[in-house]
Amino acid sequence: MRVIAGEFRSRRLKSLPGLNTRPTPDRLRETLFNVLAPRIGDCVFMDVYAGTGAVGIEALSRGARRAIFIEKSRAAVDVIRENLTALGLQSRAEVFTSKAASVLERARADIAFLDPPYEMSAEYETSMIAQDQAETPLVIVQHSSHFTPQEQYGRLRRYREIKQGDNCLTFYRRAP
Repeated sequence: MRVIAGEFRSRRLKSLPGLNTRPTPDRLRETLFNVLAPRIGDCVFMDVYAGTGAVGIEALSRGARRAIFIEKSRAAVDVIRENLTALGLQSRAEVFTSKAASVLERARADIAFLDPPYEMSAEYETSMIAQDQAETPLVIVQHSSHFTPQEQYGRLRRYREIKQGDNCLTFYRRAP
């Protein structure tokens, strides 16, 4: 796995062995950040269910001011911290070892990226409701193309969907 573009382009990231963490494929990450390009500069980006931290690190590489990483696996958090240290990004990152719901209630970001394990479909609703309550302006959900998240969660309304193979990105923005 590598950083695709920006300040740390082509730098390799450490990943976790085994199948417990499903990294966002490079091509899907590239698509995501092509869509986010006009908004990523100087934002606070939250990578929820962060795994190796590749998505949040990509955001930092492309100009995000700060990134918040939320991951409950201690092994994955160790990998995130190692990746941040290798790139000198510790001062621009905050890493939480916790279930997402407990951090989402108090964390604030301009853009949130949610990628819960596909089999944990209840996590989508819990996380989206927390993001609505936190008044996050833009939320992107990565999910299986066989799962369809709701059209709306509170004031967060779906406005775009991108499918690539079995992966799908659904974009929500806060309605006025």
